[in-house]
Amino acid sequence: MRSGGRAVVLTLVAAGMWLFATPPLDPGTTDFTAAPAPVPPVAPVVEPPPLTLDELSARVDPAVVTLSASAGFSGVAGTGFVVAPDGIVLTNFHVVEFATEISAVNMGNGLIYDATVLGYDKSRDVAVVQLITATDLPVVELAPDPLPDVGDAVTAIGNASGAGVLVPAPGAVTALDQQVRTRSSVDGSRNTLDKMIRVDADVRAGDSGGPLFDAWGRVVGVNTAGLSDDARNGTEFAPPQAPEAYAVPIGEAVAVLDQVLAGQSGGTVHVGPTPYFGVSVRDVSVFENKPAMGAAVVSVNSDSPAETLGLSAGDIIVSLDGTDVQSSSDLSEALIGRVPGDTAVVEWVNDAGVTNSGTVALAQGTPTA
Repeated sequence: MRSGGRAVVLTLVAAGMWLFATPPLDPGTTDFTAAPAPVPPVAPVVEPPPLTLDELSARVDPAVVTLSASAGFSGVAGTGFVVAPDGIVLTNFHVVEFATEISAVNMGNGLIYDATVLGYDKSRDVAVVQLITATDLPVVELAPDPLPDVGDAVTAIGNASGAGVLVPAPGAVTALDQQVRTRSSVDGSRNTLDKMIRVDADVRAGDSGGPLFDAWGRVVGVNTAGLSDDARNGTEFAPPQAPEAYAVPIGEAVAVLDQVLAGQSGGTVHVGPTPYFGVSVRDVSVFENKPAMGAAVVSVNSDSPAETLGLSAGDIIVSLDGTDVQSSSDLSEALIGRVPGDTAVVEWVNDAGVTNSGTVALAQGTPTA
């Protein structure tokens, strides 16, 4: 980790200059000019010694939470860390995706909190969660540098395997600015993440959303992805692989945090409750004989606003409130700034090439893109 230098600024303060009429010096008088006082040397900044694993855990564990998110009959165990005393927590988006209920256990005081999602960015796999009724919680210290250096010692801490206890996984940074294709252990969905930190720590399921600390207990990243159990342990067809994991740089996570706390939806960041439209869409292939580019409807959920509007599988959504929709991501971005209860004019083309339009009222949804 690059240690921050301390700059010493010497400011010259000019006193008011007064002009006096003085008699000339006697010929035998010598004029002495006072020499400037010596400037004492500045002591160099010395980085404290790195923490032992026990010291690190003792210092940072009280600011870490274990998370449980449920959606119907399925559930996800993850981790988060406190960034504000009133219970503002950073975690991964995929930990809270589709969640209808979220609870957190603070490892410092042992209390269980209900939690709600304030905002998120799926493209960076970052979510901001509020622990309801939390006060005066210990917070993590963020690293002063934007990124660690390759070779720096790091430790991932999280709710490994969802056991409800914090397990440290020491390692080192092996690469920066990595792109990784992740697969959800819940529904198999995939996501491509950029600018990731690669480490050789043994990050496991349940560690997602937990902090990646440097050797002095400062957060440098958000643990996001690790090898599957089969890859880590090996199978009859493949030998075990060395530990490999990825973390979102803390600067990327804080950028999402700042935008969410400012209440500004935009770009890929959604703030507030998630609106529900009720369609699954994909891009229109250039090889398909379709009448228009847009977001092709794959399926429509029953009793959804989309079904009420009259959308069917095979339709192509081409605009929302007059803004062109040329891809599935365009539709997602058009909905990013909406909240439940908002209305929108949707235009679509059916299989017969007929253009239709109608107004839809968005319902209450769960965190998703």
